[in-house]
Amino acid sequence: MARFARHAVRPAAGLARGLFEGDTARALLAGCAAHSLLPLENVASAAFGIVLALSAHAVGWPMARGGSQRLAEALAAHLRGLGGEIVTGRPVRSLEELPPARAVLLDVTPRQVLAIAGERLPSLYRRRLARFRYGAGVFKLDWALAAPIPWEAEGCRRAGTVHIGGTLEEIAAGERAVARGDHPERPFVLLVQQSQFDPTRAPEGKHTAWAYCHVPNGSRLDRTEAIERQVERFAPGFRDVVLARSTMDTAAVEAYDPNYVGGDINGGSPDLRQLFTRPVAARVPYAMPAKGLYICSSSTPPGGGVHGMCGYHAARAALAGEW
Repeated sequence: MARFARHAVRPAAGLARGLFEGDTARALLAGCAAHSLLPLENVASAAFGIVLALSAHAVGWPMARGGSQRLAEALAAHLRGLGGEIVTGRPVRSLEELPPARAVLLDVTPRQVLAIAGERLPSLYRRRLARFRYGAGVFKLDWALAAPIPWEAEGCRRAGTVHIGGTLEEIAAGERAVARGDHPERPFVLLVQQSQFDPTRAPEGKHTAWAYCHVPNGSRLDRTEAIERQVERFAPGFRDVVLARSTMDTAAVEAYDPNYVGGDINGGSPDLRQLFTRPVAARVPYAMPAKGLYICSSSTPPGGGVHGMCGYHAARAALAGEW
């Protein structure tokens, strides 16, 4: 069973001296909305902001003790307990490689669906999948630290997730620049410091943290300096506690998981055209127009996030025999 550590979420905007309470609240909502990887002027970004802010207010943002892998291990143990079998290390390049089954659920994005199952799908559906749009990518940093991050704000020292971006206007400008294909000087940074709450994440007396910023899809620009400059801005002395770092640009992110096309960790742009009509507009978006074939990735509603709802709804469609 996966165990969780609870933590609060705080906006880095609260670090800047002289901000009024209203400004801090606006910056907090902006940071939550920016999880959408959309410019904040896009109406759909508000859905992310409201849902994440309400979740953080109600229960914080839980993290699995020992790492997110524990979630997968708990699910795998449950499946095996029901008699299921899990096979790993065997990439599937065609449906013909799979054993006979009443239902096949593909946890991949439209690009991989076309590669794996394209021959089984009608031409019109293939064309619709080919028009699926991917969103902004991420540049990710992992750190080994000699000490906790020396935040100026006490609240950020007690937060597992910290949004670094100053004011709402600054966050919006940064996300707008990414949408234009640019790399902002002051990117919005999402940072997580789990070892503050979960001692299994680092050796005794040491700490870990990771962060990412948004970049144009497919960007190969190294954003290490920009991210660390943002952290140092609100946590003077941060670089002094960094023991080692590991970086991943969008190519490395996609190599790690081919579903992260161009570094897009949301499974496709969640703008209004694709927020609910993922991967295409259909009565049952999880059921593909081939009997027994389903898609269950974050390229289906409700999109990216650690919630499992895409798979849940796809499983219900398969059990109901929808197609």
